Amino acid sequence: MLAPSTWTAWLRSGDDTIRKQAIPNLAAGRWDLEAWLWRDTTLLVRYELGAYFSRFFDSDGRCGGWYVDFIRPFERTAIGIDTFDLLVDLVVEADLSRYRWKDEDEYAQGRRLGVIEDTLHAAVDSARQQVVALIESRRGPFADDKSMWQRDPTWPTPALPEDVLTLHR
Repeated sequence: MLAPSTWTAWLRSGDDTIRKQAIPNLAAGRWDLEAWLWRDTTLLVRYELGAYFSRFFDSDGRCGGWYVDFIRPFERTAIGIDTFDLLVDLVVEADLSRYRWKDEDEYAQGRRLGVIEDTLHAAVDSARQQVVALIESRRGPFADDKSMWQRDPTWPTPALPEDVLTLHR
């Protein structure tokens, strides 16, 4: 995947001051993407056309819980998908019994700095309500049980093209 270099630098170093610079850099247009190999967990991600959220969970033989990532609706590209993280997330217990909002402080900072403008905020607010309703009713993407899903070990690990940072859509 490609990810903002501030985020990957924070993941490599653990230095929270680097992480805290990500949103101001984004707002100022001072950010770069770099190649990043997802690590530490295996994820099953579900993107839905036009949705402002995706759902994924750690699949190491059990569903450790659900993670709902609020994003701009994805766009297909020649090399995969393109989306944009909208800074707020929802962490849900595996059995859907409880949930908690994550990174609301970052979302508020993104609002203050203009990363999340009013129209986008309205879409996120609507998506938040939609996700909570789906969780509470166990419908939509939360109706199917993927807790036993395992990656087929014969599948190759996806790789980005060598020239990924210079490709144009």
